[in-house]
Amino acid sequence: MQTNFSAQQLSDPRIAEAERILRRCVHCGFCTAVCSTYVVLGDERDSPRGRIYLIKDMLEQNRDAGAQVQHHIDRCLSCLSCMTTCPSGVDYMHLVDMARVHINETGTRTPKDRAMRWLLSRVIPYPDRFRLALKLVPLGRPFVNVMRKLGLKELASMIELAPQSIPPAPRYEGPGTAATDAKRRARVIMMAGCAQQVLRPDINDATIRLLARRGVDVVVANGAGCCGSLVHHMGQEEQALEQARRNVDAWLHEMEKAPVDAIIINASGCGTTVKDYGHMLRHDPEYAEKAKRISEMTRDITEFLSGYELGPPKRYSSLRVAYHSACSMQHGQRITDEPKELLVKAGYTVTDIAEGHICCGSAGVYNILQPEIAGQLRERKVKNIRNAKPDLVATGNIGCISQLEKGMDIPIAHTVELLDWAFGGPVPRGLEGLAKFVSDVPEPPRYVPDDYLEADAQ
Repeated sequence: MQTNFSAQQLSDPRIAEAERILRRCVHCGFCTAVCSTYVVLGDERDSPRGRIYLIKDMLEQNRDAGAQVQHHIDRCLSCLSCMTTCPSGVDYMHLVDMARVHINETGTRTPKDRAMRWLLSRVIPYPDRFRLALKLVPLGRPFVNVMRKLGLKELASMIELAPQSIPPAPRYEGPGTAATDAKRRARVIMMAGCAQQVLRPDINDATIRLLARRGVDVVVANGAGCCGSLVHHMGQEEQALEQARRNVDAWLHEMEKAPVDAIIINASGCGTTVKDYGHMLRHDPEYAEKAKRISEMTRDITEFLSGYELGPPKRYSSLRVAYHSACSMQHGQRITDEPKELLVKAGYTVTDIAEGHICCGSAGVYNILQPEIAGQLRERKVKNIRNAKPDLVATGNIGCISQLEKGMDIPIAHTVELLDWAFGGPVPRGLEGLAKFVSDVPEPPRYVPDDYLEADAQ
């Protein structure tokens, strides 16, 4: 793609990076076929190619974000399916991130939109605040239809997505160290996350049990918190960088105490962001190298387990599992086969879902800010899941779990919950009805040498 930035504009490192990305685009259109919003809306401006033109024009003209570019960038899921498909290697992820920052700094939003974004950024990344907000949800449920009539569709969607009841606190609540009872083979830091530890704390518990059972100490660092992805995808750059720096400091402090083999993340949306800390903080002289080190050590839980011997499963089942690969997993981190291979080794029958590259519509808080498009994508995903005729669905991202469980009667669980179950853990919450299809593997008799010796003849 030809660009026309001035020399003065290119002196800005951000514009220089944008130009490098834009010049790689050859207008081939391969991205349109895999873009979730283009598939459902059919508008070129809601495809990666169309958005690239809008961003290019906005940045070249050095003007404030207008209503049109803001509208179409807001409708981007950041599913990154386009990057997996692009033959030219266009770094759309970082280009759209730059556009969101520009929109946040120069665009004009309605008071309702500003208030909604402020509320989400001040509540969801903080577990205590988020838990309190969920306790207030029942007060709003009777008024959901009224909210929609008043034009408060985002608030109505947020209430509808909230769980009917708040799960109990996790058994292993950090900060601290969950030490293995077995011979220690590794030491890892686990990111506890923000929304996940409130919505489904069982995921962290299952992760810790599974690792500790195989000789891994799991550390939850004091001072670590939200990865920053929620505000990052809303263009709130300084807040995102502040959260990234806080995590870098907390994890490096733990690494100074004792060697760490990996930083484990069990929410793939968070993993994609933490693996990008090195890029996000590349211009910060104090944190550039630290952030790069953190990014290089970060592993999704299935990525870590795939290179780790778990031994034979303790249970076997006849359950048919449809594996839903979160966009942040397959496109953001390029992890495709490891989760399915782990599930197969654990004794499950695993099947793929048609149109697996299409987003389910979660995308962080997209299903709150863009409920109509998110709803269409969920319906499409649920239809494909049902066509696979599974007993349950497995995925590696809390956002996908929250989005899909509201639209189908097929139970859904995190991949690590199913692995923990197979290797000796409890039945995952919501799968109690499937427990009858899972059986314990009989323990072989343990012989001692005397069993093979004949008594001396008298």
